[in-house]
Amino acid sequence: MKRRSVLLAALAATAASGGTAMAARKPSASDKRVVVYYQTQYTNGTYVSPLALTERNTGVTDVLVAAVHLNDLNGPYAPVHLNDDPPHSARYDRMWRDLKALQGKGVHVLAMVGGAAPGSFTRLDNEFGTYYPLLRDFIRQYDLDGVDLDVEEEMSLAGIERVISALRADFGPDFLITLAPVGSALKGGGNLSGFDYDDLYRSRGGDIAWFNAQFYNGWGRMNSTADYDAIIARGLIPASKVVAGTLTSPANGGSGYVGMTTLKSTLRALAAKHRGFGGVAGWEYFNSAPGGTVAPWKWAAEVSSVLKR
Repeated sequence: MKRRSVLLAALAATAASGGTAMAARKPSASDKRVVVYYQTQYTNGTYVSPLALTERNTGVTDVLVAAVHLNDLNGPYAPVHLNDDPPHSARYDRMWRDLKALQGKGVHVLAMVGGAAPGSFTRLDNEFGTYYPLLRDFIRQYDLDGVDLDVEEEMSLAGIERVISALRADFGPDFLITLAPVGSALKGGGNLSGFDYDDLYRSRGGDIAWFNAQFYNGWGRMNSTADYDAIIARGLIPASKVVAGTLTSPANGGSGYVGMTTLKSTLRALAAKHRGFGGVAGWEYFNSAPGGTVAPWKWAAEVSSVLKR
């Protein structure tokens, strides 16, 4: 998801969920998700607080703090990084306090792991016993409600299944496990993750709360319902588990930004067409239109006005 280049964009080209016994927590049918990715915590040296998302009663349901990376233990950097710094860096102290305040208002706070920067999932795949405990301990330290696995590098099916199973065993049935595939990967098309999402859903669907599917950068579009419809029409993954991911600003990706008027029209149509429609996710918070850097919370408020009716 995460600042993908135009070159990457150019590469795009009702079964039982099965799997493990414990099911991930599900929101009520009337509570469609409004998901906000929160990666840019500072812009031009100024801290970007997420607190307005609740202070302004935007209807946000989930805030995904990004991006967490698991670094080479033999390299020059700390083993766990949030963007360019260790998560315990003083620059993040206020952020962690603000995120805790959001949790106090009923908003789920998850960590997005991976994204465009490679390495984290290769390490989890090949050296699970070394790198998974780093992820587990980070989640525990910051009392997170879940994790968003954004696998944008080659990983085996067995490897991602092992990560999901370990998270469920360690954090219990209420812990939210989401993934962020490109939209086309959920309909058998282009895929950045290596493994097949159909196979993953059949084996671990009961443990996956939802998918934050990326409908931009050539992997899908939100100017109509067509790409989302194609996923649901396959009859494998239900609409309740497919959250439509979109760019919140034309500055946030290579291509595929959809203006608010068109986006709201598409969301309204999806909610009418698909029972239990999962909701919408926005990449990313700090400069979201229509409010921009002055009032980025307005994006969540606008989409909620459609989804919460």
